[in-house]
Amino acid sequence: MPKAATAKVPAAKHKFVIDYSRPANDGVFDGAAFEKFLHDRIKVDGKTGQLGDNVKIHRDGETKITVTSNIPLSKRYLKYLTKKFLKKNTLRDWIRVVASSKDVYQLRFYNIQSADDEEEEE
Repeated sequence: MPKAATAKVPAAKHKFVIDYSRPANDGVFDGAAFEKFLHDRIKVDGKTGQLGDNVKIHRDGETKITVTSNIPLSKRYLKYLTKKFLKKNTLRDWIRVVASSKDVYQLRFYNIQSADDEEEEE
């Protein structure tokens, strides 16, 4: 008995946004360098730098990067790469990566003033 033809399910599209507006406004974060870093480091089928049509990285103005993927790509992997970029540029001590909604990460400064206020009170 012949097998029934299986319809190929179109791959789910994943769209993630990384908002780096706060550090960019202060001039400490380079969006172009971050875009290049992501392009060079995202792995597709175990190989870096070969995104093809599966993954697209687009910079929206000077405040956001949008990563659109036709293949499974986890949001956590983008957070890992973002933290790696911050560490490489010695920004990890001042900037953190926070999920502001389901598909959006924001780069924010650590709240250093509150720690200084606590020391002054003691």
